[in-house]
Amino acid sequence: MQPFELPDFYVPYPARLNPHLPGARAHTMAWAREMKMLDDDRDPGTPDIWDEAALEAMDYALLCAYTHPDCDGPELDLVTDWYVWVFYFDDHFLEVFKKPQDQAGARAYLDRLPLFMSLDPPEPVNAVERGLADLWARTVPARSDAWRARFSESTLNLLRESLWELSNISTGRIPNPVEYIEMRRKVGGAPWSADLAEHAAGVEIPERVVGTRPLRVLKDTFSDGVHLRNDIFSYQRETESEGEVNNAVLVMERFLGVAPQAAADTVNDLLTSRLRQFENTALTELPHVFEDHALDPAERAAVAAYVKALQDWQSGGHEWHMRSSRYMNRKSVGMSAARIPALLKSARISLPHVPFQKVGPTPLPEFDIPYPARVNPHRERAGRNVVAWAREMGMFSPQPRLPVPVWTAETLTGMALEICAASLDPDAGPEALDLATQWLACGTYGDDYFPALFNRDRDMAGAKLFNARVPAFLPLDCGATPVPENAFEASLADLWRRTASPMDDRGRREFRASVEHMVESWVWELNNHLQARIPDPVDYIEMRRHTFGSEMTMSLSRIEHSHAVPAHVFETRTLREIDASVMDVACLLNDCFSYQKEIEYEGELNSGVLAVQNFFGCGRDEALPIVNDLITSRRRQFEHLATEELPALAAELDLDDAARAALTAYVGELRDWMAGILKWHRETDRYDERETRPARETRPAVPRPTGLGTSAFYLFARAPGRTP
Repeated sequence: MQPFELPDFYVPYPARLNPHLPGARAHTMAWAREMKMLDDDRDPGTPDIWDEAALEAMDYALLCAYTHPDCDGPELDLVTDWYVWVFYFDDHFLEVFKKPQDQAGARAYLDRLPLFMSLDPPEPVNAVERGLADLWARTVPARSDAWRARFSESTLNLLRESLWELSNISTGRIPNPVEYIEMRRKVGGAPWSADLAEHAAGVEIPERVVGTRPLRVLKDTFSDGVHLRNDIFSYQRETESEGEVNNAVLVMERFLGVAPQAAADTVNDLLTSRLRQFENTALTELPHVFEDHALDPAERAAVAAYVKALQDWQSGGHEWHMRSSRYMNRKSVGMSAARIPALLKSARISLPHVPFQKVGPTPLPEFDIPYPARVNPHRERAGRNVVAWAREMGMFSPQPRLPVPVWTAETLTGMALEICAASLDPDAGPEALDLATQWLACGTYGDDYFPALFNRDRDMAGAKLFNARVPAFLPLDCGATPVPENAFEASLADLWRRTASPMDDRGRREFRASVEHMVESWVWELNNHLQARIPDPVDYIEMRRHTFGSEMTMSLSRIEHSHAVPAHVFETRTLREIDASVMDVACLLNDCFSYQKEIEYEGELNSGVLAVQNFFGCGRDEALPIVNDLITSRRRQFEHLATEELPALAAELDLDDAARAALTAYVGELRDWMAGILKWHRETDRYDERETRPARETRPAVPRPTGLGTSAFYLFARAPGRTP
């Protein structure tokens, strides 16, 4: 029996079939035999992976004919061979390394594979190496160096991050939803598919726009759509036959504490949300990219063809999943009929939110942040000095187009930013604490100034000009800066000179990028307001790390340890995930404390609690515990990474004692950071409406089961067709 009924999928575009399918079927069978992927001609010592009947039944040529309906015959043959290779790699890795849980062997195996992404590879010893060498030689010669680099990185991610899956299987650890989405993009291979779609479409994205937010989002949402869909179809095979724990349905099942049907429905809702994010980005953000980067007509046509190729892939991939023997797919209704319920549901999900709703004080949950908050002895001095500095920068004075000052001295004093800085870095000296407090004031002032001007006037052009001016106040050579036009620019120029002068070039670039990301994210928030759009939950969490200034704050700490820790260590998955998990704890915690201020009095749409409400179609009191569960799971993930994976990483990289001590200190500072964020939110008056608003009747909390996942009990119990 199937463990759940397949949900109604959102598939807005019809699947089309490439006419060269028969040729691709014949070609790829011969190619797989030549590469020794089939059991009757396999490499010595390789267990049974596929035979000819199994490969024929899985029909990867059909997958590629559906996902690339417009390419010619030779291109379809090449693309199909790539997909045969990647699925063979997945099954080979499962049999040889995942099932026996051979991490050492897996690492050695994966370390060899990059050698075959070369036009002069070594002698292959298995079908995976043989296939990769053959495909690389047939694929890259006609492409630019920039595309080769992108495709190489995507392929390496696909290979190397398989160790993350193997580690989870070995320990029986099921990841949390945020971790899973981010890691699945790498190990699942859809970014690799997106790069290959460029090749199949015969286009390349102009290199100067590849790194822009809209192009990144298109690739990420495409990837999430591919992976979430695959996880629904493959749940039964992976959980019943393969012992797999890395599956989105299983992740939601455990995180929310619900039955497989409810978990599958939730994953499908997230799939729909990600596809709608793709559409929104393509329609509302790409035109700005075209103009901002002055793309010529041919370049615009190339990006449009790339978007179409990704849309074709989603529809074709769905059709193939409904037909392949590899998956649970007995609900084989026609795709046209299947689209109707999901399209109607999608329209319901997108109903606009009414801003400025009366919500009253927020019944805050108990937060699982068990670290003691320490306090810097220079806190009071920092509090006095930040007020004097802010006055000098002009923060208490009228600004252009804003005759009423954004802040007063009393506003800043009540925020008590020195409490935040003193708890975040309890061991800093007086000058360092002054500087840290003033950076917090700069970011917080900008976060208030920006919407007061640009959201009020719905001024996207002005906001983009504001964003474009920021780098000039952060010169890498610490040279001259333009005349500031507002208090935010004045504060940036002053703080940059004092902060960046002692840094090396790498430190300056890293810190400058974090400030730029923060300001750029405010433009993203404005874009949501202009559309009256509550962001997609995944997009929200990933952007929130920038809007809250978390990246900026944490980069200072990383830079402090850069003399002892090699730069590449902070680029590893373990350190990136440590940073991301801590940022998510702080950002989501802030969303809980700021909920009434933002929703009731500011008409804010960019809120983690509101994003959960919108996604699940629930109220605040159902959303808050889910957000708190996510805070808890991210905090626990941080501890898992810090105590289990970081020591193993240090041993793997053979770090010296100084580097290990610096990493230990860094992890300790992050614990201080989480404790300090919670302490500041409890003591600041920034989110206390009682000082400025009429008293509101406190709404009593609803009694409910406790523990990670049980917050979803009432949500799913009351939802039609869902089983708690």
